[in-house]
Amino acid sequence: MPRQLRAEQTRATIITAAADLFDQKGYERTSLSDIVAHANVTKGALYFHFAAKEDLAQAIMELQSRAAHRVTSDVDGRGCSSLEALIRITYALTRLAVEGPITRAGLRLATGGVEARPPLRHPFTEWLEIITRKLLGAARESDIQPDVDVHAVAHSLVCFFVGTRVAGRPLEPVARLPRRTTEMWHLLIRGLVPVHRRPRYLSLATRLEREIAVV
Repeated sequence: MPRQLRAEQTRATIITAAADLFDQKGYERTSLSDIVAHANVTKGALYFHFAAKEDLAQAIMELQSRAAHRVTSDVDGRGCSSLEALIRITYALTRLAVEGPITRAGLRLATGGVEARPPLRHPFTEWLEIITRKLLGAARESDIQPDVDVHAVAHSLVCFFVGTRVAGRPLEPVARLPRRTTEMWHLLIRGLVPVHRRPRYLSLATRLEREIAVV
């Protein structure tokens, strides 16, 4: 195996191991020795790629940010309505959280006081911008009530989405997250969407939950 490829695989292994531990134990309670043992690498290998635990945290947050942008870009390419796009983005992020530790760890780091280094921005700031943009589009497309305060809803949706995982972490398995995302959307749709348009989006949320469950 070429040396560069082996180094890249080792780096990815270390990041995944760190993300798994950050998600399970939290940033402060995870040591570099814990990560070395969990990744099954030497300390030298870890220090070759990361000088400090904070560097690992930044790498995870960068990967989470890229994933969020990739998901948004993929959904935007579908040409669907703004509200449908927003719903699909939240389920895509939910899928990432269920399938691997990077998104889960990134969320725990963001809620645990780890500062993002510029030019990386805090994920909640990025999510707030994405959600606000989609809600403004939904308002133009008459998919939400005309008197809705878009900025207040965007802020509440970020808190709702993040809080679902934070509160659920000690209470239930991550596999429950798609159901919680659906419960969130069923509440929001009934409060935001005109009655005659609700069935479309309620069924969309239910269908997207099922798609995650069968993968």
